[in-house]
Amino acid sequence: MHRTRRPLLALSAALALLLTACGGGEGPSLAKEKTPREVTSLPTTTAPVRGEYIVQATVPSLAVYKEPGATTPVQEFPNPWYYETDVAQKYPINSVFYSDDQRNGWVKILLPVRPNGSSGWVKASDVRLIPSRFRIEVDLSENRLTVYDGDAVFLDDTVAVGAPATPTPEGTFYLRVLIKAPDPTTVYGPYAYGLSSHSETLEEFNGGDAQTGIHGNNDTSQLGRDVTAGCIRMSNEKVTRLASTLPLGTPVVVRG
Repeated sequence: MHRTRRPLLALSAALALLLTACGGGEGPSLAKEKTPREVTSLPTTTAPVRGEYIVQATVPSLAVYKEPGATTPVQEFPNPWYYETDVAQKYPINSVFYSDDQRNGWVKILLPVRPNGSSGWVKASDVRLIPSRFRIEVDLSENRLTVYDGDAVFLDDTVAVGAPATPTPEGTFYLRVLIKAPDPTTVYGPYAYGLSSHSETLEEFNGGDAQTGIHGNNDTSQLGRDVTAGCIRMSNEKVTRLASTLPLGTPVVVRG
C-alpha cells in the first residue's frame, strides 16, 4: 500500500516551500480555521449525487480507495497532518478535502497530490460532509477572481496570475491551508492560502513540491498581470476578508 508523502515539507524562508510564487518571508503561523456550521449526512441512493461538499476526515488516518467497494487502500492521509516551520515548530491541521460526487456509502474526493485533478474514494463513515456555501472562480484570461456565496457575488478582485513560462494550473481545486504571515509587507501580504494544486512546469521550488496558492501582495502594480510563478496574488484588503470568511475545503475553479 502506498502512503502519501508528507503534505508539506519543513519550511526554510517561510512560505517559500508552501507556495510557488514570488519571494519569501519568515516565521508564518496558521490562521484560525473557519468552521462551517451546517452538517449533512450522506444520501443513501446508489446513483451519484451531485453537490459541492467540504469533506472533513473524522478518523486518525483516512484511507483512500480507487473505486467504491474496493477493499485495499491506494493512499492514506494522516488526520491531522502537520505544517512544519524552519524552526522545528509543528502545527496540526485537520485533513479537509472537496467532493462533488457521493454514492451508496462512498464519497469521491479531490486529492492534494500530483497530477492535478487526482481523486479517490473514501468511506462515508470516515468523513463528515458539509455543504460548501462558497465557491471561488478564477478567470486567467481576465485576471479576475470572483467569490460566490451561493449564486450571489460575495467578492471580486483583479489578480496577478502565472507568467507564460509558469502558468497558474487550470482545473478544480480547493483551499487546503491558511497561513497568517508575521510580516504583512512581504510578497505574500497578510494571508496565504495553500491550494490542493501544484505547478505543472515546476517540479520543485526552493526545496518544496511547488504547491500553488492564493495570497496577498506587496506591489499593487503587479495586479492584473501575468507575472507569478503560478500563484494567484490579490489585494491585501480582500484576501484578509476571505481569511475571515472562507473555510478550508472551499472549491476553487481556475479557467483559462
